[in-house]
Amino acid sequence: MLLVLSTFPTEDQAREIVRALVEEGLLACASVLPPVRSIYRWRGAVHDEAEVLALLKCPAGGYPALEKRLRELHPYELPEIVAFEPAGGLPEYFAWADRAGRDQA
Repeated sequence: MLLVLSTFPTEDQAREIVRALVEEGLLACASVLPPVRSIYRWRGAVHDEAEVLALLKCPAGGYPALEKRLRELHPYELPEIVAFEPAGGLPEYFAWADRAGRDQA
């Protein structure tokens, strides 16, 4: 399983995109968090904006397809898509996340 972080401009957009990714079998599940504050430099200016963070749980072998589809659906020109391999966790949860992406368990 991989944990993928992505930010969205609104909760509605995050929910809509995450739901599509789950329905398409690219994610086992995702957690959409309350607004976070993002401060970043983009095109020479510093921005300070509220965004919504989603924690996406992806079967490890499915990451390339997830990245491709998330880029297609995402409203940002350059979306934040950062994947991590957890160092540990409940093996049964990881097994479920891996199966869920393939067979919509």
